[in-house]
Amino acid sequence: MQRILRGSQREETARFLAFRSHWSYEAEFCNPARGNEKGGVEGEGGFFRRNHLVPVPVARDYAHLNELLREASQRDENRVVGERSLNVGAAMALEREHLSPLAKEGFDLAAVRFPVVNSSGCVKALTNFYSVPLAAGTEVEAKIHAAYVEIWHQGKCVARHERCFGRQQKVLDLDHYLETLERKPGALAGATALEQWRAQGRWPASYDRYWEVLKQREGKQAGTRAMIEVLLLGQQYGAARLRQAIEKALEVGCSDAAAVRYLLTADALKKTKPDAVELGALISYDRPQPTMAGYDQLLLNAPVAEVIQ
Repeated sequence: MQRILRGSQREETARFLAFRSHWSYEAEFCNPARGNEKGGVEGEGGFFRRNHLVPVPVARDYAHLNELLREASQRDENRVVGERSLNVGAAMALEREHLSPLAKEGFDLAAVRFPVVNSSGCVKALTNFYSVPLAAGTEVEAKIHAAYVEIWHQGKCVARHERCFGRQQKVLDLDHYLETLERKPGALAGATALEQWRAQGRWPASYDRYWEVLKQREGKQAGTRAMIEVLLLGQQYGAARLRQAIEKALEVGCSDAAAVRYLLTADALKKTKPDAVELGALISYDRPQPTMAGYDQLLLNAPVAEVIQ
């Protein structure tokens, strides 16, 4: 809402007006702090919270949490509310027959901003800063969704972050700084983006072990630069494959960025053995392999010197 007015009156935002116009419904608001005016909604919300959100579910991310909530909602369709004769699922199916058809196209709920990349490689979206792999001064389009933020440039999504609900926070992706760190490898160890990767579980212990192996072999600066080169491979082959390759390199005792690159491409380099071909009538032209038996017999029956002459 743009502004809460007296009683149930509201000044609606342009985005909300567009949303309800698209889905063809009218908005009806309650008085502030008067939950009793929508007791059925409050009661059902409380029931769902107590039965499906207590204790607090453990989820990997918002997508996993949404999947857990969807499964809980499906289980809830078998419940009968009060003294009603139909369960929730059957009543919902009956009610659906009286609803207007949905619009053919969806409605993008994202709030859109057009920030400029700052000197830290970030753009400001609402109250927080999100990293992008673009040069400072570049104007981008930021799409702010409920659970994530997307940064678009020239019709392409260049960055996607989980939305932060704090204020004045920096949400950084180490991938966006690797090319810069390649020129300044000494900054990697204390990088805030690396700390955030560690906290998110995106920097496994095997990365630290391999980094240490590279530093022991090539020296601190050159070894760190080699580690950055390895990390850049993740942008091309994906984080899961890169982790597999690094752990395989540790297992076989390899300590070189080229070894990780080879392990990432080894499957593509394997040549499959061709299937046997049936020769058919051509087998009549088959001839035995040549043999040196006659020459060996000659060597046995004559002096070596005579054979050479």
